[in-house]
Amino acid sequence: MKLSLTPKDSIYFTLLTESAAHLVRGSNLLAQLVTADRLVRPERARELHDVEHLADEAAHAIVRKVNASFVTPLDRDDLLSLASLIDDCMDYMDEAGDLIVLYKIDELAPEIIQLVEILQRCAELTVQAVPHLQTMSSLQDFWVEINRLENQADKIYRSAIADLFDREDDAKALIKQKDVILTLEAAVDAFETLANTIEAITVKES
Repeated sequence: MKLSLTPKDSIYFTLLTESAAHLVRGSNLLAQLVTADRLVRPERARELHDVEHLADEAAHAIVRKVNASFVTPLDRDDLLSLASLIDDCMDYMDEAGDLIVLYKIDELAPEIIQLVEILQRCAELTVQAVPHLQTMSSLQDFWVEINRLENQADKIYRSAIADLFDREDDAKALIKQKDVILTLEAAVDAFETLANTIEAITVKES
């Protein structure tokens, strides 16, 4: 009987999907945080940080599995990159939540809520797409939509920064809001990098 060198189990894709699921939980908590009263935000930030820890553990689990395996269904470096990039998305969202609480911002710029809504959509699309890596099917719509959302986030970012300088006279308040907006934009960029990597892997494996 001919032995296949390709693993038949789907543990890698299960682990990646579990890792991506933390992005949905994290983005939803971030959405709750930015719409909550300032006094409630620290609790949401703690919950978000807990999810970030779980995301770290999920990334480490993937790394351990890859390092312990002789043969993997995708290139080892690709699997490690996917784990790292998913974790990057979570890290930026966690950082944004931290900044909002640490800076004690009373009223957030409306664009911050818009960017968080984009992050929620990016997270939902990602957790839906990751399982398809096992068959390399139905992924093109994913990276096309993520790129569209990133372009939308870029426009919101530019508008938000311009509006901040127009309406905010307090330099400290301006810097605080700007830092949060920059971090949220970095989170969206991280999702785009992940989507572009999935596109590259799909092309390579096809």
